[in-house]
Amino acid sequence: MRKIRTGDTVVVITGKDKGKTGVILKVMAEQQRVVVADINMRTRHMPKTQSRAGQIMKYEASIHWSNVMLLDPKTKKRTRVGFLFDEKGKATRIAKRSGEAIVAVKAAAQSKKKPIADAESVKAPAASKKGPFWKKIGFGSAEMNDRAEVEGPTHMQVDHSVPDQLERQTGRSASRGT
Repeated sequence: MRKIRTGDTVVVITGKDKGKTGVILKVMAEQQRVVVADINMRTRHMPKTQSRAGQIMKYEASIHWSNVMLLDPKTKKRTRVGFLFDEKGKATRIAKRSGEAIVAVKAAAQSKKKPIADAESVKAPAASKKGPFWKKIGFGSAEMNDRAEVEGPTHMQVDHSVPDQLERQTGRSASRGT
């Protein structure tokens, strides 16, 4: 039974973001910390690599959960949380200020990727086709593609094994100086 859950709207009561409100994105119960949308923003400078350009990322860092209070759904002021138990033993969170039941809204996961449109509008890449590369790019006609096939043995089909020493007949002996 936690008083603060993912999706709750909270107000920061202390620190540099005091007075700001936001939705809880993540609750880390073991560390007693929460991540609140647009609160405690940090900047990370990512260096460039061979695969991507350098960039500056902004993200929400966690804050201790004692530094936030739930927002009362009725009065829109900060409130403490209480529990109301029914006859079956099920607990319901209530706001102490107004007595209103607190319902957590599912927090939408923030995706940084752009959504893909229809599956029909997305075409398969050319690399997924089978066959030689000149056929993938549509070079020449079908006759030209047929003539372009390699005839005869390739370098992979030639026997490269080392002959036995007995079969090798040379005029020189293996010993030195004779």
